Amino acid sequence: MSEQKLAAELRTEFGKGFARRARAAGQIPAVIYGHGAEPLHVNLPGRATTLAVRVSNALLALDVNGEEHLALVKDIQRDPIKQIIEHIDLLTVRKGEKVTVDVAVHIIGEAAIGAVANQEATTVSLEAEATHLPTFVEISIEGRKAGEHVHASDIVLPSGSELLTDPETLVIHISEATSEAEEEAAPAAE
Repeated sequence: MSEQKLAAELRTEFGKGFARRARAAGQIPAVIYGHGAEPLHVNLPGRATTLAVRVSNALLALDVNGEEHLALVKDIQRDPIKQIIEHIDLLTVRKGEKVTVDVAVHIIGEAAIGAVANQEATTVSLEAEATHLPTFVEISIEGRKAGEHVHASDIVLPSGSELLTDPETLVIHISEATSEAEEEAAPAAE
């Protein structure tokens, strides 16, 4: 994934009141930390940042007063009702550096007739280069029959990525499909 370029303003005022004024002005308060450097407090443009962080593991190229910072989104605090972004924590990274990220698991294909796929794990942990982070991994269940399993070790990883999740972790279990009549009969039998 390529990095999103954003212009950031250095902020010197802190606290709840200042954060509210910044959000009212269309900005998002953020902090950049990592590599033993002092945390850098910035304001990011609201709309552009919201669009940039819609994907998981977003990589941002920030221009802070002419100084370039490459940062990975680590945490986003959202308003519980409105779901607007209130604050972002960013981790400084360098090109070529390996970082640990959680990546979504997408299922593709259809299981065999009479079988249904149950996804047991929705994410897996990977170690990948900061500038080449995958947004998801795919698992094909095409034609798999009831009773088959897909473990984390069966996932085909993007090049340059290493699996950190336990290889024996069950990701997908294929089971027999039950009909509505069988589901209604089961509680009655108990």
